[in-house]
Order: sequence, then C-alpha cells, then structure tokens
Amino acid sequence: MSAKCPQCGKPTDPDYKPFCSKRCADVDLARWLREDYRIPVVDELPGEDDEV
Repeated sequence: MSAKCPQCGKPTDPDYKPFCSKRCADVDLARWLREDYRIPVVDELPGEDDEV
C-alpha cells in the first residue's frame, strides 16, 4: 500500500513527498501561512481563576 497525498489523495511523488506534486505542496504551504492549521484556544479573562 503506497502513501497518499494529504491534499488530493493521489499517490505520492518521491520528489514532493508527502505530496503528489508541487501544486499540492504549495496549497499546503499557503494553508500554513494563512494559519488555517491552528488549534482553537479559549483565552481566560483576567481574574477568572483568582481565588478569594
């Protein structure tokens, strides 16, 4: 079983691994630069955890 491109699902190309082409690699890079891959965080308001 060969690895598949995480963008489009086609078989990977050794020159662009883990992607199948430069285009899919560039799409992934653009998503990183736009911060599409991020973990949502809930910011705590000041004083919420202060014990009285």
